[in-house]
Amino acid sequence: MPKMLKSPFALAVATLSVVLTCSAAGQKVVARDVPEIDQQRIKSIAAMLPAKPRGFGSPITDRDAWNDLARNDSFKSIISEAEKLLKETIPDQPDDLFLEFSRTGNRTRWQRIAGLRRGRVHTLVLAECLENKGRFLPAFEEIVRVLCSERTWVMPAHDAELRNFNGTSIDIDLGSSALAWSLATADYLLGDKLSHETRELIHQNLNRRIFEPYQDMVLGKREKNWWLTGTNNWNAVCLAGVTGSALAVIDSPRDRAFFILAAENYSKHFLEGFTDDGYCSEGLGYWNYGFGYYCLLSEMIYQATGGKVDLLQEPKVKQIARFASEIEIINGVYPAFADCSINAQPGSRLMYYLSRRFGMGLRSWEEINPVSASGSLYDCMMYSFPNSASRTPVAQRVSTGPGMRSWFEQAGILICRPGSSSSSRLGAALKGGHNQEHHNHNDVGSFVVVLNDKPLLLDPGAEVYTARTFSSRRYESNVLNSFGHPVPVVAGKLQRTGSQARGRVVAHDFTDSTDTLVLDISSAYDVAELKKLQRKFVYSRLGAGALSVTDEVAFSKPCDFGTALITFSQWKKLSDSSLMIYDQKEALHVQIEVTGADFKVEAESIEEDLGARRKPTRLGINLSQPVTGAVISLTISPN
Repeated sequence: MPKMLKSPFALAVATLSVVLTCSAAGQKVVARDVPEIDQQRIKSIAAMLPAKPRGFGSPITDRDAWNDLARNDSFKSIISEAEKLLKETIPDQPDDLFLEFSRTGNRTRWQRIAGLRRGRVHTLVLAECLENKGRFLPAFEEIVRVLCSERTWVMPAHDAELRNFNGTSIDIDLGSSALAWSLATADYLLGDKLSHETRELIHQNLNRRIFEPYQDMVLGKREKNWWLTGTNNWNAVCLAGVTGSALAVIDSPRDRAFFILAAENYSKHFLEGFTDDGYCSEGLGYWNYGFGYYCLLSEMIYQATGGKVDLLQEPKVKQIARFASEIEIINGVYPAFADCSINAQPGSRLMYYLSRRFGMGLRSWEEINPVSASGSLYDCMMYSFPNSASRTPVAQRVSTGPGMRSWFEQAGILICRPGSSSSSRLGAALKGGHNQEHHNHNDVGSFVVVLNDKPLLLDPGAEVYTARTFSSRRYESNVLNSFGHPVPVVAGKLQRTGSQARGRVVAHDFTDSTDTLVLDISSAYDVAELKKLQRKFVYSRLGAGALSVTDEVAFSKPCDFGTALITFSQWKKLSDSSLMIYDQKEALHVQIEVTGADFKVEAESIEEDLGARRKPTRLGINLSQPVTGAVISLTISPN
């Protein structure tokens, strides 16, 4: 088994010596150059680790385990899929395709080809482990050579200045860390079935592209990639890929301990991105992704240390683990707040894992079979072989669900449900928050209304990512700015961006029959004349159920004002003051009451690229003349 080209433990000692010498000589020491290394902790962790590196799953030599897996329905098509790959050439990925993002902002064409190339690792390795005849090894070794010949493993969307493409920097991103972990897992699983040359090629590339730049960042020998101290999904995903790769292939226990220590330290930044009550401002899709990788990181370290190091025991992790079940509106529908799909669902294997680990009693999730060939190679191996969740007995207590409401007070997010004794089929998600959240949309005061299992009034979710999406032009998009959300337009202005633009909770009152939430959303608008803007939500569980949304506005001089509803469904005007929003099975009635001026309803298609979905419609409810004060009240109920 190869050793690291440079031992991080030895470098840590050397760097500490340099720092101490410079300090004693009176030379200025740059703070970022001081390594965040606890040598005693390194020694302690190293003592917990096995003599040889281990990845997720069992090596190909464990024939009993792989023969059992071959009988699982999810794995039965893998060999035929791999046989097809043997007949197909590896898709070409020319430099020009990488450069397309820097020229036009398009990222999907490169990513599609990269997915096909990198996906071969998963399929060919699984097929060889299942069959064990050597039939798929040449094709796997070929894709290793091709991937290791790429200029960079960093995605073009993360290399806008082309520093990695041109070889002036070696950074670590979501794509490179994931590919590294896949190759490291493949090396662990196939072991000496691979040629010496192929194993050396994998190890050399892991060292050059991942381990060396990472250890240099941790030790202060180079500037850190931003995600090391970032608080969004990147932190967990990249840390998991780097650490998982190291634990799977690095020979020295002490060197492996270095990576665990760094993960312990830096993963705390990821947790800082959640409120203490567990709210994920990135949305459910990125909770699946980011927190899912945090769990993979935790499980990898848990298995390596025999359960002695468990990142799931960090404060507030249990609250974060409950986010997905608490954010559900009703009947498997979730709000598409932030960059999220309107069809987002919690990952079933992740929910299985969390419910068992935390004794949450979510029986419908706990009783699924998590064994599956889907996902990345390491994800597949984690869930298809015994892990800390599968070894945990099912909780005796069966959860009755999140109840009639979920209140994320620190985030200003309220989920309202009918309750067990209500005949209502209406649920709602109400959003305060602020406009500098992770994957932020300018959406202070937004809401979603679900009837049975149809989100008829909603947040339209994320657009197709381009260079504009993550640039200074982000809020040119009419689904990311407040035009694409059911919130007011004030004096002709949309909401501004920044943490100062927030929904301040003025009052809340929750009872069995009614939930009331009052937000001051005036700070979201840069309008000097604006004296007051309160949005009051009243959710009723009585009868068929209802949600009222009332905006009260006051200006120092007459200004324009209006609000909006957003839908993907059909709509029609029932009268001058009422609308129907409907699809084939469900319909909502919207009663409009306005004081202060007349109003008109103006429909407009939001022309942004949301993928295959049809364009959302914005139903503007606009006052016909400037006002110094007005109230617009919308009462939404089943039709």
